[in-house]
Amino acid sequence: MKKIGFLLVLFLFVVASTIANPQSDITKANKAYQEGLYTSSVELYEKVIKEGYASSELYYNLGNAYYKLNEIPSSILYYERALKLDPGNEDIIYNLRVANNQIIDKIDQLPKLFYERWWDSLKQMHSPDNWAIFSIVLITVFFVIIALFFLSTSIRTRRWLLTVGIVFLLLTSLVFIIANDTYTKAMEKHEAIVFSASLSVKSSPEESGTDLFVIHEGLKVQIIDELTGWKEIRIDNGSKGWVKSETITPI
Repeated sequence: MKKIGFLLVLFLFVVASTIANPQSDITKANKAYQEGLYTSSVELYEKVIKEGYASSELYYNLGNAYYKLNEIPSSILYYERALKLDPGNEDIIYNLRVANNQIIDKIDQLPKLFYERWWDSLKQMHSPDNWAIFSIVLITVFFVIIALFFLSTSIRTRRWLLTVGIVFLLLTSLVFIIANDTYTKAMEKHEAIVFSASLSVKSSPEESGTDLFVIHEGLKVQIIDELTGWKEIRIDNGSKGWVKSETITPI
């Protein structure tokens, strides 16, 4: 029995140590950043990420450290990753804008329809995690309303509960769609950052393909197709073509 107790304590100690290590490294990275040791800060943040930990704050801090080292493409990459997890964060949006001002390419985005802009603004109000929590809360409330509807013996109360239930059903459906959409976008790898100083975009996935246009490091592109060693990309003005896979890094 004592042996089992000892093994249990040992197991809990190992688990606690595993959980504590990333936070310890993050604390060290934050301290290194504050002391101006940006290279050390980057190494520690990257170590935590390689261990499988990810958060908007972690990516944001790493983006800041890379920016201080004047590694603009890497800073943009991690600002974008942070923004996927926390779309409405004003600090991330501001720093990303500052970093994007440092790159060569300034490409105008194709205008979106009004409902697309409205939908994007709605999704950016909260993080994917918060939308998921909201959907769970609303689903719970909806089922409570349904339960009260069947338990109630008053016709007037049942009518009121039916109306409220329909409203909550519509609201729950909307929030669930937003939660699913934001989560999917946070997980997908359909956008990337260019990591080549000057990159010729080809008409086909081969070296002999015609050069269509040139883009530069730090630019965000959409990945729309891929073949072995190549990816087809599209930039904000609608132009598209093929680049080697190693020249871009998925967000």
